Amino acid sequence: MLAKVKSCTVIGVDGIPIEVEVDIALGLPMFSTVGLPEGAVRESKDRVKAAIKNSGYDFPNNRITVNLAPADVKKSGSGYDLPMAIGILAAAGLIKDSRHNECCLVGELSLDGGVRPVSGILPMTLAAKKQGLKGIIVPEANKSEAAIVNGIEVIPVTFLHQAVEHIAGLKDMTSFSIDSLTSLSESRSFDVDFEDVKGQEHVKRALEIAASGGHNILMKGPPGSGKTMLARRLATILPELSFEEALETTKIYSIVGLLPSDRALMASRPFRAPHHTISDAGLIGGGTNPKPGEVSLAHNGVLFLDELPEFKRHVLEVLRQPLEDGTVTIARANTAVCFPARFVLAVALNPCPCGYFGDKRNQCTCNASQIKHYESRLSGPLLDRIDLHLNVPALPFQEMNNREKGESSRIIRGRVVTAREIQGKRFVNKKNLFCNSQMGPKEIEKYCALDAVSTNLLEKSFKRLKLSARAYHRILKIARTIADMDNLQSISSAHLAEAIQYRRIGTTVNG
Repeated sequence: MLAKVKSCTVIGVDGIPIEVEVDIALGLPMFSTVGLPEGAVRESKDRVKAAIKNSGYDFPNNRITVNLAPADVKKSGSGYDLPMAIGILAAAGLIKDSRHNECCLVGELSLDGGVRPVSGILPMTLAAKKQGLKGIIVPEANKSEAAIVNGIEVIPVTFLHQAVEHIAGLKDMTSFSIDSLTSLSESRSFDVDFEDVKGQEHVKRALEIAASGGHNILMKGPPGSGKTMLARRLATILPELSFEEALETTKIYSIVGLLPSDRALMASRPFRAPHHTISDAGLIGGGTNPKPGEVSLAHNGVLFLDELPEFKRHVLEVLRQPLEDGTVTIARANTAVCFPARFVLAVALNPCPCGYFGDKRNQCTCNASQIKHYESRLSGPLLDRIDLHLNVPALPFQEMNNREKGESSRIIRGRVVTAREIQGKRFVNKKNLFCNSQMGPKEIEKYCALDAVSTNLLEKSFKRLKLSARAYHRILKIARTIADMDNLQSISSAHLAEAIQYRRIGTTVNG
């Protein structure tokens, strides 16, 4: 007898419908799985057999063939256990109702018949809804994540027998739902705030510009000057995630299995700070079955690279594509997947190996050769892709001892949101264009026009600082952002002059 059960898998960040076909025929007892199954899928036959027996059902003592269609798509993970078990019981005649044709089933089985959580439930639920299915049966631990998707019934189960009884019509399981917008607003929180930062007003100004226009930022200064502290607060002044952005970000965390158990949505802007020992695959993603890396986990948020020269050079070079395109494409012999990677890059570095080159209070112990070698770890093309470059000097005692709190993140974020709203109206008819940093040559020509005085200033700076064409365009983008922060239509020479000063150390690390 033949039975078909709907299931799903994840490729890239999208759910792909999978049909689990189970055929039970006369012959010697055998259980075979076909349809490009990988390790965890091939091993599922032992879990499924034990789960069915320990749930009180008879396991067919016949020839069982399970086909995962379409057969040309690689199947990985343990989420096929539940649909396989339901398919076997349906093919054996123990489930006569056709409800399993109206819903998608996903879940891993334990040997005692328990249903364990799996990764990627959110994109799978979205795919099931798109397929027109009425509901999806998921593990109890994944119910909040699945319920974020409106328009499809979510049935959480803890044991295999609950799924069997629901599909057979013997006992209706209670569906689960949540208010996704309420969940989004209630989950927004940060543990840090800009009011904790003392001094460094020029750095706060640069970070506000970076947040307002989505610009990348580089901070160079001696140890203890506050670079890391400032960078960790950048995400707190970015505009709050929209529901669509939260959904995009949550899909990535769901696939990797990093979605916190107490959250249905990633409601706050992500902040990722990988260690400098990270590999290139860990940074941009990869693996036999490609998974998102840190740049994708930072999507719609901030990627912070502390001690930048300590990262391996070839690891940093792979950042070029996501910085330019906002996506990462990982190609394999028979497939290519694309992960979103639109983030604000913040990097911090010392001016030399000991960290005190140019510091007035501490003597540098590095020689010229050591400093040159330290600088050579960073390539010019990578630095050229970072919009704002600024020095972060050591903080004077008077400022450290100041008891007054600075501006809070909430106040700064209010100004950032206003600037972003101006940009949103400007790019309302532009696809995939949300802030000034994403402008291309056409948009720069249209929205970054300069008067004669500003043009002359930019020409002199271009020659004196030996700027590249990329740096030229980035200066114009920054000037546009500063003008938006002042709520002005045209870019003035003052806006341009401030933008140019953020490129003064961009030609070399120690410039």
